Amino acid sequence: MGQKSLETLVGFFILLAIAGLLMLAFKVSNLTTYQGNDTYDVKAQFDNIGDLKVRAPVTVAGVKVGQVGSIVLDPQNYRATVILRMDKSANYIPDDSSASIFTAGLLGSNYISLSPGFATQFLKDGDVISETHSAIVLEQMIGQLLFNVNKNKAGAGDSANADKS
Repeated sequence: MGQKSLETLVGFFILLAIAGLLMLAFKVSNLTTYQGNDTYDVKAQFDNIGDLKVRAPVTVAGVKVGQVGSIVLDPQNYRATVILRMDKSANYIPDDSSASIFTAGLLGSNYISLSPGFATQFLKDGDVISETHSAIVLEQMIGQLLFNVNKNKAGAGDSANADKS
């Protein structure tokens, strides 16, 4: 095997590796999940969306049934309006369902989970999910915990001083 054919073979494998890395990057970033006309949009408003991003998954019982289409701030009530781009095949979700924002794992990305209700009418294009549960922000929970611990310590110190007098 000549030097030139060996260099050509190495170049081919390098190009193949770069193509594989690009495909992996697109798959991880959800850029390859093109949704055409086989979707319908549902709106939900949240007080706090945490770190929710466009193209985040929308799930029912852990099964992906759509993705976040857009996120905007409503200027009237200062709530985040999230457009859920639902798959047409998921046309069986009751219209009294609730939407919650969860985190995938301890440090994972946020996603929306739908909890089905019991209505016989199903969500359709343009519907609004009225019952929503905002994201739990870890920093706020830690701050509240520290505040309560300090408050309890201060209260315990006051009662100990009252016992001494």
